[in-house]
Parts: sequence; structure tokens; C-alpha cells
Amino acid sequence: MNSQTFSTSKTADIGSLLDDGPFTLIQKLIVCLAALSIVMDGFDGQLIGYAIPTIIKEWGITRNAFAPAVAAGLVGMGVGSACAGLFADRFGRRWALIGSVVVFGAATCAIGLAQNITMIAALRFIAGLGIGGALPSATTMTAEFTPARRRTLAVTSTIVCVPLGGMLAGFFAGAVLPTFGWRGLFFIGGTIPLALGILLFFVFPESPRFLARKEQRWTELRALLAKMSRPISAQTIFVDAAEQRLEQRDGFGSLFEPGQRRNTIAIWGAFFMCLLAVYAAFSWLPTMLASEGLPVTLAGSGLTAYNSGGVFGALICALAITRFGSRWPLLVCCAGGCASAFFLRGVDVATHTRVLVIGLGVHGLFVNAVQSTMYALCAYVYPTRVRATGLASGLAFGRLGAILSAFAGAIVITVGGATLYLAMLGVAMLLVLISLSAVKNHIPALRQKRLVTQVVTE
Repeated sequence: MNSQTFSTSKTADIGSLLDDGPFTLIQKLIVCLAALSIVMDGFDGQLIGYAIPTIIKEWGITRNAFAPAVAAGLVGMGVGSACAGLFADRFGRRWALIGSVVVFGAATCAIGLAQNITMIAALRFIAGLGIGGALPSATTMTAEFTPARRRTLAVTSTIVCVPLGGMLAGFFAGAVLPTFGWRGLFFIGGTIPLALGILLFFVFPESPRFLARKEQRWTELRALLAKMSRPISAQTIFVDAAEQRLEQRDGFGSLFEPGQRRNTIAIWGAFFMCLLAVYAAFSWLPTMLASEGLPVTLAGSGLTAYNSGGVFGALICALAITRFGSRWPLLVCCAGGCASAFFLRGVDVATHTRVLVIGLGVHGLFVNAVQSTMYALCAYVYPTRVRATGLASGLAFGRLGAILSAFAGAIVITVGGATLYLAMLGVAMLLVLISLSAVKNHIPALRQKRLVTQVVTE
């Protein structure tokens, strides 16, 4: 559409305006700010993993005593993820994202004042509410400001910002912990997202799709669309044709229809075990390395390497799925995650530290490749009428696995050290491999998609 069509049409479909129009500079800036919010989400979410060894040593407590504090943060993330969509639909995507960033920034700052495990657990739960709410809010904003032709890459790039934030947290912790201690780590680490929250308050607009639903805010919408090179006349009425075409969801029971039962059970199992492995690393990897005698700063480099590998792994796997379909890239990455974990069991931590750190980077590459791209698989497997329900249920099971990792990680490190901990990660990825092998409807290869399209059009 050209600008004249935008300005003279009596009725404007907000979906067409966004999906088929240009990708302007202001849209790119908004997507970058949303991605930066997720960088901070991953950053603050993983600070606790770097701080645990120091806190345990300073307070003279056991790893098992710290497990409830780790679990509290993960429970908060689950609650925050579940509530973010409801909040965003009622009060706007802008406030959902800004509120999430401010909440986890303020709570992270407050952890620096904690005097006992109970206070840390309570503050981690509050921080988890913001951390859990930021990802769905930011991805929604990214999707609703990006044209359809760029949306998949933009959303994937946003999700990849979680391990990117964790990687930056590792460098940050390595610089701050030796000088300012764990309290300084949380004070400074929480201030950065608070500053971002203030910036978002002044520059971040509301989603055009949300504004289109509120007739009293159409003046605001017209001004925003004009900035996005989509001028609209004052007499234009906004509609959202895609939303009007949405079928009524059939509910939770539809996930277990004869054609979907196998996929649903397999996807639930894959999410559960994969997030158990991911959050066992996020929360306990530095503690495991410290228990093997490594200095705290060197122990933190293991999680940094894990996240660094995860950034590359997610992007590489996404490109591979686009070309080859999802079955073999995901199964290969599962096998790689399993094999790398069992290989690392034979590495002596004290004498081959560099090999171990590099190996953890390779392991993170495989595991995060699977975790990041399972969202795309889930979206493909379920039809539109149950897609949201299917994805939400898979994530819910994944969160249960993450919560279990808080206790399982502490127990296996105490009982069996690095050997049992790495075995747990390897077994988890083996079970993910089995689960994803059982998924019947994988994303097809690009060539197969083209053949199907040709057959349909002919």
C-alpha cells in the first residue's frame, strides 16, 4: 500500500497496515528496545547463579539450604509468564513490559540488602514475576511491530537475547564480584534494568494492535502510524480482520484428540526435561565448578561459556530448521547435548579447566539450540484454534522441570559432585531426544514446503 491509500481509506485493517507495510526506522528501534529488555531479563535472571557460591561460603550454609531460594525465583517466573498476557490484554503491552523490567530491576537491587535465605527467596519470587513477564511481553511487541516477512527472524532473535543476557552477566560478575562482592553485584545489576525501565517509559509506544481495539485511543494510533510512514486520515475506522477471523478455541481437551495426543505428550516431555537441563545450568553450574575447587571467578566462566555457545546454537539451529525441517536438526542437537555432557564427565576439572569450559560452551550450544527452537515446533504442530493452549501447556510443563532443577541440582552436586551433575544433564537431553523423536508432525524442509505450495496452487 502507498501513503495515499493509507490516508484516504475509510476503513483500515491494522493487521494489513503492519504486515504488508515497510519496516521503518522507528519500528526497528522499538524491536531493538524490546530485545534489550530481554537481554536485561537474561542478565538479571542469571545473576543469582554467579552469586550462590559466594553467599554459601560467606553465610556458611549448604547448597540444599539455598535450593528454596532458587525455586522461588522459578515459581515467580512461572506466575509472571502466566499473568503477563492477561495484564497486557487489559492494560496494554507497553505497561506490561515496562512494569516487568522495573519489577525485576527493583527486586534484584533489594537482594543486595538481604540478611537471610528467606529474604532472598521472597525477593527472588518478586524478581521472577518480572523476569517471567518480560519475555512474552517483549516478544508480543516485537511481533506486533514487525512486518510479516521479517517476523520469524525478529522473534527468534528476541528469544536468543536470554542466553545473550546470561553471557553478559558472566562478564559482569567476573568484574564486579572480586571488588564489590555479591551485594554489589545485585545493587549494580538491578540498577541497569531500572534505568532501562525509565528509558522505556519515555520513548516506548503502545502496540498498534492494542490501540486499534480502543476507539478512544485512535488519535494516538494515527500519530504512531504516521511516524511509521503509514499516514491515516482522521475519519478512518480501524478494524483487525485477523482477530475477527479467529475461531473459538476448543479448549484443553483438544490437545488430546486422536491426531494430537502423541504430539502433546511428546512435547510436554521435551519441554520438561529440556528446561530442567537449562535451568540446572543457569542456577547451579558455577556452584558445581566451585565445589570442584575452582575459584569463584573461574567457576563463573563455565556458565558464561554455556550461554555464549547457546547464542550461536539457537541461531544455527533456526537456520538449519528453515532449510532441512525440524526433525533432524533437533535430534542431532539433542544427541550432541547428551554426548557432550557425558564426555565432560571424564575431564579432570583441576588439570583440564580450559577443556572443561570449552566443552560447556559446546554443551550450551546444543541444549539452547533445542530449547529456543522448540517454540517454533510447538507453533507448527498445533492448529490455530488450539495453538495458544498448546504452547502455554508445553511451557507450563517446562516450568515444572525448571522448578525441579532447583532441588535436583543441589542434591546431585552434594551427593555426586561434577560427575553426577553432568550425568543428570546428559540423561535429561537423552530423554528430550526420545520425546522429540516421538513427535509425529515436525516442521518440513523448505523444499518440501515449496512442493506442497506448488501442488496446492496447481
